[in-house]
Amino acid sequence: MAEISGHGAPGLDSPLDGSAGAAGRGTGSNGALAFILFTIALDLTGAGILIPVIPKLIGEFTGGGLEKAAVYGGLLTTLFAVVQFFAGPVLGNLSDQYGRRPVLLISLVAFGCAYVLMGLAPTLAWLFVAQALTGLFGATLGTASAYIADVTPKEERAKRFGAMGAAIGTGLIIGPVIGGLLVEHGTRLPFFAAAALSLANVLFGVFVLPESLPKQHRRPFHWSRAHPVGAFMELKKYPGVARLMAGVLIMQVVAQTLPATWPYFTMHELGWSARMVGYSLGVYGICNILVQAFVTGRLAKAIGNFRMAELGFLMVGLGYLGFAFGPSTPFVVAAIPVTVLGFLTQPAIVSIMSGQIGPDAQGALQGVVASATSFAAIGTPLIMTNLFSHFAAADAPIHFAGAPYLLAAVLAAVGSLIVLRGARPAR
Repeated sequence: MAEISGHGAPGLDSPLDGSAGAAGRGTGSNGALAFILFTIALDLTGAGILIPVIPKLIGEFTGGGLEKAAVYGGLLTTLFAVVQFFAGPVLGNLSDQYGRRPVLLISLVAFGCAYVLMGLAPTLAWLFVAQALTGLFGATLGTASAYIADVTPKEERAKRFGAMGAAIGTGLIIGPVIGGLLVEHGTRLPFFAAAALSLANVLFGVFVLPESLPKQHRRPFHWSRAHPVGAFMELKKYPGVARLMAGVLIMQVVAQTLPATWPYFTMHELGWSARMVGYSLGVYGICNILVQAFVTGRLAKAIGNFRMAELGFLMVGLGYLGFAFGPSTPFVVAAIPVTVLGFLTQPAIVSIMSGQIGPDAQGALQGVVASATSFAAIGTPLIMTNLFSHFAAADAPIHFAGAPYLLAAVLAAVGSLIVLRGARPAR
């Protein structure tokens, strides 16, 4: 990743020796990367299938409207986040001791079982039990990020973390569209389709997925750094990590506003069906792929990771303002590509931090990133869905269903102007 002239600082944006694992320097690294990206895409397809389905299933259990379903949907997402907040560093540190492969495969097995449980759930309580299970073993993306760091030289990490975002976008294209189509044949069918994808992915991984972390780069597991606070304090000794992690946290609050409120907002405000929600998320995914495949790597080399992160915050804020004040479906759809440019931010920040961390602690770093993501997800769904429910209600003193997106746009400005500028290395 290229430096901006005058902004270089040792250990921030420049390559450091000894970071890439041995696997990253071998001839099989490209094949390993291709497989892990395919795994991410397949797993996110299974998760994406459920996005347009959950509101209908909650409605069947509660018998209420979208306003009530949004509150329960927020609670479900928060439960996942609370469990993963504590589980993320544990699984990240386990992957630093035992390798990425076993943690990744166990996670996928747990996801498959959780989807089956959701499909069979007789009550809303069972849905919450299944969600807790997915949170406990929700290490797929964190472990995959550590895997990518293992097999990638520092100067290529922004590009490859961007490729990971493209794989996520692929899942977001395929999954919601499939979910929107399958839900017309019953609200339970999409859950079994998601389970089949996850379990098939496990079989694929058992026979094909190589280990990425050489034994000489592993470190023993210690509980002192396997909880969120301990893991963060372990990483805080690296310059700038604390403030950059705050940037990750803000970005996650902003990013998670959309999945927490999108089905409810578009169904309520624009009259969309579950199929239209699925199609819109497909458009979102296509735009994400294009940005991550053709923009992230080139832009990191052209302007540097700090400026790319700031640009991402700016664009997601503008896109959310389009959602908040968009008068019609065409206007809201036109704001999607602008919003997707916000995906520039996270790969840039994570790439900067990853460049400072040794090969034996990449799992811990990604575990802390996963915990920051989960911490954001604890409050974001509750706040944003309740904010939507309050301003979308028929008796609201001010009807403004786009209130969550306005708040997220303000937070994006805070992330760019205060956090990232304060974390820049001195000229």
